[in-house]
Amino acid sequence: MSKIFIIEDDKQLVSLLKEHLHKFGYETMSVTDFETVKEQFEQYEPHLVLLDVNLPKFDGYYWCRQIRSISTCPILFISARDGKMDQVMALENGADDYITKPFDYEIVIAKINSQLRRAYGTYANSNNDRKIMVNGLKLDVERLILSLKDQDIEISHTEAKILDELMKKSERVVSRDRLLEKIWDDQAFVDDNTLNVYITRVRKKLATLGIDDTIQTIRGQGYRFSPNWGRIE
Repeated sequence: MSKIFIIEDDKQLVSLLKEHLHKFGYETMSVTDFETVKEQFEQYEPHLVLLDVNLPKFDGYYWCRQIRSISTCPILFISARDGKMDQVMALENGADDYITKPFDYEIVIAKINSQLRRAYGTYANSNNDRKIMVNGLKLDVERLILSLKDQDIEISHTEAKILDELMKKSERVVSRDRLLEKIWDDQAFVDDNTLNVYITRVRKKLATLGIDDTIQTIRGQGYRFSPNWGRIE
């Protein structure tokens, strides 16, 4: 039975979420102390987190980063804040999806099912896929670390997803739609420049390791990862 951890201070909403989740066979736990969210998460070991933005003490972005530092389990924001930047910030801080209030409970259940399939079921990556090596460049998807020789740099959750897809398909063109599908389930709020921003950030992280011009823009098609730096043994 999959376990869902609910980080939400609206008690009525928590009760309704639990009611619907239990109907579909999920086990649930909600936060009891908003100063010890990370500790409660570690004790419960959930398969997925539902997380609000506006919370007592620290906001949801903070707790998303804290959880992401120790786990790659799916994190879905549920919030009344429907601005584009709120949603982009959630994804940048490690979330997998963002649902705005008011919402249809069946959609919430469908998104939960989708994320659980991706993380643990039909579409889940095997453990061997979580580390990728291309010409000496190593991506540790779980730890969010990019390494070359004796240099290590930290990357964001979103940057890791982009590199994961590009490096696995090295020298092949990856479409923009495929990258968006990889990163976001619901693309409705993503404008055409959002992916450009993330690609620029990834290029800057690679440049920090001395790697330039590796992610090539293929006009009208997408991007190609070409390991064109000197061969690393």
